[in-house]
Amino acid sequence: MGIVFLYFKCFKMSLLAIFSLFFIFFFNLSLATNTIYNVQNFGAKSNGKIDSTKAFLSAWGSACGSTSASTIYVPRGNYLIRNIYFNGQTCKSNAITIRIDGTLLAPYDYNVIGNEGSWIKFEKVNGVSIYGGIFDGQGASLWACKNSNKNCPKGTTALAFYNSNNIVINGVTIQNSQMFHILVDGCHNAMIQGVKVLSPGNSPNTDGIHVQSSSGVSIMNSNIGTGDDCISIGPGNSNLWIEGIACGPGHGISIGSLGWESQEQGVQNVTVKMVTFTNTENGVRVKTWARPSNGFVRNVLFQHIVMTNVQNPIIIDQNYCPNHEICPNQGSGVKISDVTYEDIHGQLQKSQ
Repeated sequence: MGIVFLYFKCFKMSLLAIFSLFFIFFFNLSLATNTIYNVQNFGAKSNGKIDSTKAFLSAWGSACGSTSASTIYVPRGNYLIRNIYFNGQTCKSNAITIRIDGTLLAPYDYNVIGNEGSWIKFEKVNGVSIYGGIFDGQGASLWACKNSNKNCPKGTTALAFYNSNNIVINGVTIQNSQMFHILVDGCHNAMIQGVKVLSPGNSPNTDGIHVQSSSGVSIMNSNIGTGDDCISIGPGNSNLWIEGIACGPGHGISIGSLGWESQEQGVQNVTVKMVTFTNTENGVRVKTWARPSNGFVRNVLFQHIVMTNVQNPIIIDQNYCPNHEICPNQGSGVKISDVTYEDIHGQLQKSQ
């Protein structure tokens, strides 16, 4: 019996040794096949004063040209970035990770990038993942310009993905964007998780996350405070999953606005659940313009939602016209069907 026990013990130890060797082998193999590109090695400066745009583009060029998985690493510090365009059309790699421990700063002067459309733009990329970091759009001076009715630039979106697949945005903080904070347009299979969006309630047109013409997008476990919609869902979206969102301040979660174009793709298969709205203008909203359109909204579920101090908890507005200026007043052609509201609660709290 003692011999059998000793044999079993030795056999167990040998298995552990084999497993340990396999783990070490594959761990080292993963390190060997994942090349790390530190932006500081390409000339990026972490003092927040020297323009690091070219350094980031050079790091992207190296990662994009790699035939294996690669990581672009941004160490701690502040990095001044002008508008920057990451094109993935010619990339050899479909597994590029951007890991950020620092803060990316837009130029303080809003005129530098205010008419560029996007501050940080990715297009035609596949398999790009962004983890961590702070994106600071420094948009306060542009908001002040707009709120004073002066002649100002339109403003830029802080982080935009166009026509891309298999995207991950995880643990990122985006704040003070000139306009939209995150834009997903024409994309398939995107996961946005653990994101913080931070802008004051009086910042104009600063949607937290805007999605359009996309499918298979998930937005999970995120805190969004802004001056416009926390999440806005534009035309051409399908199979969206939104869960675990804390919204406020802001204008709520909106499908729309839709129906501005007479020929427009619809929105379908949208789930919004486990959301809290606090001190927002709206809760869950569908908004369409009052004009002819072949657009539609169907198969939408709003579920397990709690609202505190929300002015308009549930809205379907088919006569949408912000500021009531130049309203079409023709009757909306957008057909809305199969919208379900389930387990929605609310309360008002008196201010102290």
